[in-house]
Amino acid sequence: MPPSNPVDPAVRELWQRVRTALRQEAGDHVFDAWLAPVAILGCDGDLVRLAAPSAFDADWVNSNYGDSLRRHFAAQNPALRRVSVTAAGPAASPVPSRAMPQSAPSQPLPVDARYNFDNFIVGKANELAYNAALTMAEPGAPGFNPLFLHGATGLGKTHLMHAIGNAFLARHPQARVAYLSAEKFMVEFMAAMRAKDTISFKQRLRSVDLLMIDDVQFIAGKDSTQEEFFHTMNEIIGAGKRLVITADRSPQNLEGIQERILSRMAWGLVADINPADYELRLNILQAKVATLGNRVQVPDDVVEFLARKITANVRELEGALNRVTAFALLIGKPITLEFTRETLADLLRAHEKKLTIDEIQRKVADYYGLRLADLLSERRAREVARPRQIAMYLAKKMTPRSLPEIGRRFGNRDHTTVMHAVKKVEELRAKDREIDSDVATLARLLDG
Repeated sequence: MPPSNPVDPAVRELWQRVRTALRQEAGDHVFDAWLAPVAILGCDGDLVRLAAPSAFDADWVNSNYGDSLRRHFAAQNPALRRVSVTAAGPAASPVPSRAMPQSAPSQPLPVDARYNFDNFIVGKANELAYNAALTMAEPGAPGFNPLFLHGATGLGKTHLMHAIGNAFLARHPQARVAYLSAEKFMVEFMAAMRAKDTISFKQRLRSVDLLMIDDVQFIAGKDSTQEEFFHTMNEIIGAGKRLVITADRSPQNLEGIQERILSRMAWGLVADINPADYELRLNILQAKVATLGNRVQVPDDVVEFLARKITANVRELEGALNRVTAFALLIGKPITLEFTRETLADLLRAHEKKLTIDEIQRKVADYYGLRLADLLSERRAREVARPRQIAMYLAKKMTPRSLPEIGRRFGNRDHTTVMHAVKKVEELRAKDREIDSDVATLARLLDG
């Protein structure tokens, strides 16, 4: 290797301080596996140039710790605003290769120390998945294998996977744990095929004690990758090792995946993570606010407002809170409900749901096991009249439609009929717990 330009001692010292901060943030396992081998090449204006042992390492560091690197360098020197991590080339400073355990052919892909069971908020929507994940990390042979977690984006699947890995490593420090996305599995396998070195790829993944594959839906339609994935699954399960898989839907609803893989994935325990309800969203936000300490005060009404309005997923919910607190700190303003509405105006507009009377009618009919035509008919039997009144009440409370318009949509009834229905339901809610529960449930279903 040709001699490289020496790194300025001040820059080297700066890098050491950043490395110390990174180790504290990432934990020893992740730092030693991925960040320790990274070397600093120098600083050009506001740009810090770093080098990793390979293109794959550089990509992983950029994807997982690019933001952290920028934040830590800026904390040491505000003039440093950009960080570039590239693969070490002939002109780069020597970069140490990643330390390998002598008992293994290569280093497994690490888990993220930031995610654990203690900071995962549990509710009805994710209770089964949480308990299953706890079991998968406990000592002794698990009662099921593999564990298949499924749910929409941003509900906590990846958090649980990292939590399993961290808990397992805490109990078995010498264990080999590998976490990677199905997309990364495919990219690495294809690269190994091109390099005619699939043996190393197989050895690395099949020699681990706990293998976790995220977002398996990405290998749909990729026949050669699925072939390797199937054999990897068999090797892991057959050897009594642990396997955790996630996807955005259940095995039976995955398309483009070989039947034998689907059967194997459903062989263990399949646990779904449902969208967080209001109570869980509120608990998540309260836990997040507690971590802020005295840096910024977030009033209860703001927390409750965010829990009601941001319903898509947990990731977006936490992102909304982060945005509000960061903006408040940046401009030095207190957080109020009005400030929150202004800061999140674009996000709130995207979440506005224009509920229609048709939707209310369909939901109420389904809830009470009626036909839509029954709600619009002249039938006055109690089993039809009461749901009809509740539907009118909800239409008045949850849409901007006028009383005459609501009446017309319910079989051309007079607006006084709607007024009577609204008054009647309000009276019933005050004295009949079952009616009150039905109305509250329907309102949540329509609001969600």
